[in-house]
Amino acid sequence: MTSAQVIDHKGNKVREIELDKEVFGLTPNKGLMHTALLRQLANARSGSANTKTRSEVRGGGKKPWRQKGTGRARAGSIRSPLWEGGGVTFGPKPRDYSSKLNKKMRVLAVKSALSARSNNLVIVDNFDAIKDGKTKEFAQVLKSAKIEEKKVLLVMEYSNDQSVLVERSARNMEMVKVVHVSNLNVKDLIEAEVVLLSEKGLDIINKRYQKDYKGEAQTPAKPKATKEKAAKAKKAPVEKKAKAAKPAKEAKPKVKDEAPKAEKPSKKSES
Repeated sequence: MTSAQVIDHKGNKVREIELDKEVFGLTPNKGLMHTALLRQLANARSGSANTKTRSEVRGGGKKPWRQKGTGRARAGSIRSPLWEGGGVTFGPKPRDYSSKLNKKMRVLAVKSALSARSNNLVIVDNFDAIKDGKTKEFAQVLKSAKIEEKKVLLVMEYSNDQSVLVERSARNMEMVKVVHVSNLNVKDLIEAEVVLLSEKGLDIINKRYQKDYKGEAQTPAKPKATKEKAAKAKKAPVEKKAKAAKPAKEAKPKVKDEAPKAEKPSKKSES
């Protein structure tokens, strides 16, 4: 079981707590972390690079010189890609670099990054020592924890006014990056040398990722059929077979009452 120490704002050990093995005790999936990192970097690209083709560059409507007889190479436009100031051949156009990743894979990637940083966690019982939101107050906390010269990722929960003061006191420091619990990502966790958070923030992380891990919607079980329904279901196909087995009654042909045909008078009788 992985454990971590809880310190106060002066750097003194308060107690030792056990980290949740489902969040901080996984074997890091490096391949998935790499995929999540590439996705995050790709999604951050604006994709706004743009160049003009020869049809988009202004000018070039008139043929520079006649086709033959000048001794020079034939030319149709001064905005040809071969000319200076002409269009660009196969240049970049605005595009979308974003890619998708399944939710379970994203969650597992963050868990892998948290597990990889489980030995570099610095947990503070609270940040009550920061009262005015001054940078020097947070610098003193880092100095007491002996992490003032390392890249620190400060994870805040922003559940009260105290968290806002802590964020204000830390945002101007060059080696510190502040993120919200809901914005934890693989890139920041990999780049940071130390992850600094409060004990309350740790509880929120555990609840958040335990919920994503265990709270998957399960398909409801089908209700068991009662004995009466089961008996009816068995009888139904038997009755259908019995009906199908009975030969159909042969329909008697209907004889129409034909009227007697009138005899044609013969020519002899007429005569």
